[in-house]
Amino acid sequence: MTQLTDTILMVRPAAFHYNPETAANNFFQNEPSLQASQLQEAALREFDGMVALLRSKDIDVIVIDDTPTPAKPDAVFPNNWLSTNSRGVMNVYPMYARSRREEKRDDILQQLYKDYNVTAFYDWTEYEAENMFLEGTGSMVIDHLNGIVYACLSPRTNGVLLEKFASLNGYRAMGFTAVDGKVQPVYHTNVMLSIGEGFAVLCADSIADEFERIAVVQLLQSTSHEVITITQEQVASFAGNMLQVKSKEGKKYIVLSATAYHSLTPDQKATLSRHGILLPVDVSTIEEVEGGSTRCMMAEIFLERKHNA
Repeated sequence: MTQLTDTILMVRPAAFHYNPETAANNFFQNEPSLQASQLQEAALREFDGMVALLRSKDIDVIVIDDTPTPAKPDAVFPNNWLSTNSRGVMNVYPMYARSRREEKRDDILQQLYKDYNVTAFYDWTEYEAENMFLEGTGSMVIDHLNGIVYACLSPRTNGVLLEKFASLNGYRAMGFTAVDGKVQPVYHTNVMLSIGEGFAVLCADSIADEFERIAVVQLLQSTSHEVITITQEQVASFAGNMLQVKSKEGKKYIVLSATAYHSLTPDQKATLSRHGILLPVDVSTIEEVEGGSTRCMMAEIFLERKHNA
């Protein structure tokens, strides 16, 4: 297994706007003052800027154009419905919000099948009918090298499905509960935890239960991760929502938003920089309106490319 990929799938939004359905338990969302056309323009500008930055560092970006109908305000976050790993496994996930279920597109899956070697495909969509949800690498932060899935349980992250996913994919599950600075449940694990090669960014204060907090920190440390602790205020600035990737030549980068970057202390930046070059990018409109940041915008493709692709 490998922890880092040089290939990212991103979906260019066609109908970006505030989604009140997801705002019910995503407390990072804010109703915008901009008109719909201005929102869409700003989201496209931020998306295109992020793609250009990644490509300038020799990171392969597969850009998929969102379809304009039906309108999918959160389509820019494909990591919630799709994930892969280096064993050739592809998973498709059950989504909490009905408005997000249209994001799962067969044509995207078929393109991946055409270009990459897929050894197994698991579709968890049927659990939506049972109101059981597991929103991909939003719900789960995966330590591929040590076979551990970290997940804070929430309406979007079902504990039973977490165990089923871990068992089927050969991982061990580490479930816990987490709250934000207002003592509201954290909706996705990847806003308060990021795991890379040799490091982990963690808001330990969000894990209210002392025994769970100690268990998570000790497990990260015992698996050779330098734990970089962030505050609840930094979580609100999306400092936990970063992703370590690599270039085609193997150079390591840590992708994070400009908001997150500016919230970090000089010491935190220096520590992170030992694990990769920091790549801050402005996605402030996407963050403000839809409550997700750079990590949410990237679905990692670990699959092996076919020689004729």
